[in-house]
Amino acid sequence: MKKTIVFLLALGVLFSCKEAPKEEKEVIVEEKVEEVVTDRSGDFPKDIAAVFKAHGGIQAFDKQNTLIFELSKPEGNEKHTTDLKTRHARIETNKFALGFDGNEAWIEQDSTYFKGNPRFYHNLMFYFYAMPFVLGDDGISYEKVEDLKVEDKTYPGYKISYGDGVGDSPKDNYFIYYDAASHQMKYLGYTVTFFSKESSEKVSLIEYSDWTDVNGLLLPKTLKWRAYDDGVVGDIKSERAFVNAIASEEKLDTSLFSKPKE
Repeated sequence: MKKTIVFLLALGVLFSCKEAPKEEKEVIVEEKVEEVVTDRSGDFPKDIAAVFKAHGGIQAFDKQNTLIFELSKPEGNEKHTTDLKTRHARIETNKFALGFDGNEAWIEQDSTYFKGNPRFYHNLMFYFYAMPFVLGDDGISYEKVEDLKVEDKTYPGYKISYGDGVGDSPKDNYFIYYDAASHQMKYLGYTVTFFSKESSEKVSLIEYSDWTDVNGLLLPKTLKWRAYDDGVVGDIKSERAFVNAIASEEKLDTSLFSKPKE
């Protein structure tokens, strides 16, 4: 009789163990959100889209957050750093620092070495260096123009103009000319209206003579300013060389571009 009771108790314990509900653990799955960059190649005339593609693609440029380059100078290089999304900028030399924080341009120096206008200069070289990609900014219109003839070769071109209120100089015009076979950019014409605030017919011309790969983007190594009058391209007047270029998806701290407290 005792054996029977023990056996029944054992069965009871066994069944109670089987019927006990299992504890459910809450599993939290973290979703990795990736930044989606829209391909904007369809937003431009096909020739302009082809130029972007020849230089690495507008989508590759859109993925970058920071562009750094140095303008080579005998007295010491100028280091230019630009936030590509906000266009905040900083220029550093051994003589001065200059920047733009989104509202105002500032300059910090112990002398009067820099005598220009910080607001005008903070993005001047950036615009020339980041061609052709800056011609993909919002508020731009494209118009086909006559080919540019240089010696025995012609280069197709487009005029780029801006809508009212776009940037500090909406009356500026740019003229991009590219190689018909490779679609690589070859010449840039531009007007300057920052100071007069009036439209200008005086066009300056830059030759883009050689290129370098910067994280998948084809950017210039050397710019040559050419004499240019009434559509006729003349001799080289001056040159600018660029070194130590970096294009990065890293976003820099905004304090880098802030006006110094002192």
